[in-house]
This record gives sequence, structure tokens and C-alpha cells, in this order.
Amino acid sequence: MNASTSLATTVLSGGLGLWGQSQTTLVALDTPTLLKWAVWIAVGFFGVFPGIVAYMVWAERKVAARFQDRIGPNRVGPLGLLQPIADAIKLLTKESIVPREADRWVHLLAPVLILLSSMMVLAVIPFGVEMAPVNLPSGMVYLVAVSSLSPLGIFLAGWSSRNKYSLLGAMRSVAQLVSYEIPQVLSTIPVVLWAGSLSLVTIFESQAENGWFLMSPPGLLGFAVLVISSIAEVNRTPFDLPEAESEIIAGYHTEYSGMRFGLFFLAEYMSMFGVSCLATVLYLGGGVPLPFSDFPIGILGTTTFSYLVVNAVLFAVFLGKVSAMIFVMFWVRATLPRMRVDRLMNFAWKYLVPVSIANVLISAVWYELVLRPGRPFEVAALSWLPTGLATWLIGWAVTGPLTLLLVWFVMWFNRRVRSAAEEKPSLPPSHVRAGGAASGVG
Repeated sequence: MNASTSLATTVLSGGLGLWGQSQTTLVALDTPTLLKWAVWIAVGFFGVFPGIVAYMVWAERKVAARFQDRIGPNRVGPLGLLQPIADAIKLLTKESIVPREADRWVHLLAPVLILLSSMMVLAVIPFGVEMAPVNLPSGMVYLVAVSSLSPLGIFLAGWSSRNKYSLLGAMRSVAQLVSYEIPQVLSTIPVVLWAGSLSLVTIFESQAENGWFLMSPPGLLGFAVLVISSIAEVNRTPFDLPEAESEIIAGYHTEYSGMRFGLFFLAEYMSMFGVSCLATVLYLGGGVPLPFSDFPIGILGTTTFSYLVVNAVLFAVFLGKVSAMIFVMFWVRATLPRMRVDRLMNFAWKYLVPVSIANVLISAVWYELVLRPGRPFEVAALSWLPTGLATWLIGWAVTGPLTLLLVWFVMWFNRRVRSAAEEKPSLPPSHVRAGGAASGVG
């Protein structure tokens, strides 16, 4: 059976169960697959993605204006809707100035590399039934790999500019991204454990069967860690230290102008869209509207019309969830001030990393109590409840206190360490003590 036949069987299988059983686990590099990828790339790179970024910028300016009691863009087109087009024309027509001593090829390569990293994330996102551009069996590993290109591009941008301020901003950015990438990856391990697969399509199917992964104590904690780490990974307030204008001019892209600067801008907002899609797929059930229902996948029939209707609902709900995630990022930027650099790094290593590691263990407890096949736990007092609801309540009763205890312990321990450090008397510098002794004071 070739890939196109398998695809047709999958689409017309009729229902979630048969659809999950017929899902292919291999990526065949035949002509239909290559043509499908070419369409995704052409439509995405030159149409959808720039349009998404343009109107994300417009939406953020409008949202920030409402928070700050302003009007926002309102001059170009009705409600300022043509303002993104005017901004794009301005960036395209501005001169791109490259420093005389800069490495010209690396200077150009850096923003392109960051942009590619932000766009390649979307290659494995399932927007609906058979609406993932590529269903990689190791999709999560692919996401970790392509997202790791961004720190490399940022460092190249700072290094190739031959500007010490740019290099300093790049080093700070790489340190931040590497630090927050660890809890971001750790927060995805519970999802992989519960779904039993690294494929984002299988993770989406598992939530359609068993409910959103958010609806559990370790799921809530993992989702919170993922959102915080993702905001830091895309350099958004309050984690925008790489662009601390008051400290290091404008960060790693100080020496960029024109459309080369526009590529950094495009990559930042594309990364926001990508991490919002990822959080939606991992914890919010993808396009499934209700937490414990397989609607509309359960009504998937054997006709093309039913397939289109189901995917229309899934895609609309998916975009609604992604829009809500993006709005939260806008809200945070308009509300919170920038963190101090030492506190930013401490928050990653002393809070998020230990919480994420311990949350993996709590997630294993949830899996044993609720999700593991053939392991239902029965309690006489809950025998009148359906088995699924009874095990879900037992899981909450066990893992809920464990999750609260974990968060409390990490916060208590770090406050205790900080208090001990503040109370410890500080000794004068050695040269002061030596100088006082040598001069024979007294």
C-alpha cells in the first residue's frame, strides 16, 4: 500500500478508532508527498506566514493601545488594517546597511537561519485530521532539533556584526535560550509518557480519546512551565533581556537595518505563533473543542463532505486556542516589567528545572492511576461512578496534593537559601584587609 492509498484509507475510515489504527508511521518520499510539501512551503513562506505575522503585529499594537488608553493604528485603511502592508513596504524599500568590518555572508545568513527555525516548527503541527504537513514518528525530537537552530543564528548575528555590544547581546541571548530550553523540553515529557509516542499526530489522537492533557494536576503544572519557558524562548517581555535597549543598545541586531532587521521581526512573531500551536497540540487537545469529547472527530463519516466539515471545525477551534495563547503573550508584555538578568537565570535553574524534573515523576503516578491500559483502580465508595470518572477523581486526589507540595517545597527551599545568603556577613575585600594591616593602622 503506497502513501496516497494509505492517506485515502485514513481519511475515509469513519471514526476515531479506525482512523488511529490506520495512521501510517512512515514518511514516504514519493512524488505525491514531495508535491504536498512543495505546496505547504510555497503557500506558507510567501502567503500565510507573512500574513499571520503582519496582522499579529497589528493586533498587538491594538491590544497594547487598549491597555494604555490609546487608539492604536487607525490612519492607513479602516481600523488601521492596511498599516502592516505599509510597514512591510517601508522595510522593503529601506537601505540595508552592513558594517564595513562585518562578515557579510554570515551577517546575511543569521536572520535567515532564525527565520527558518521558527517556520520549520510548523511542519509537524496537526491542524486537523490529516492536516499535518509531515507526520514524523519522532516529531518531538524534530521540534527540539529545529528550535536549537535559533541560538546559533542569534550568536552568528552578534559575532558577524563586529560590534562588542551586539556580541554581548548575543551571548546573553544564547545563555537565556539554552537555560529556558531545558524546562521547555522537560515540560513535554509528561505528554510523551501519556500518549506513548513522540508523534504530534498521535498526541492529538490520544487527547481526543482520553481528554485534554491539561485536565490533570501534572498537566496544569507542565502547561504552566511550557508557557513560561516558551515566552522566554521567543524573547518576549518580561524575558526580553537580549533586546534590553537601555543596557546594550538593541541587542544582537544592533547592526541590522532594512529587510534584514525585518527578518528578525518576522522570526520573533512566527516563533510566537509556533510555540502557541505547540502548546495547543500538547496540552489543549489541538482542535478538539471539549476536554472529554471526541467531537467532531467522532462524527467523521465516509464522505469527503464530512471530512471537510470536521476539519473546518477542528481548524477554527485550533486557531481560536492559538489566538488566546497569543493574546496572553500580548497581555503579559503590556503588564509586566523586564526581569533583572540574574533573577531571570535563577528563575530558570532554581525554579523551573527542578519543578519540571519532579513533575515527570508525578506524571508517571497519574499515568499509572488513570491512563495505563488494564490498570483500573476500584474504590468501593466510588463504585457507583463510571470507571473512567472514578479513576480520574482518584488521580486528582493523589497527584493534586503532590503537585501543590512540589511547588511549595521549591519556593520554600529557594527562599530559605536566599535568606541565608542575605544574612551571611560579608567580609571586606582582601586587598583592603592587607592594606590595613600593612599600614599599621592604630
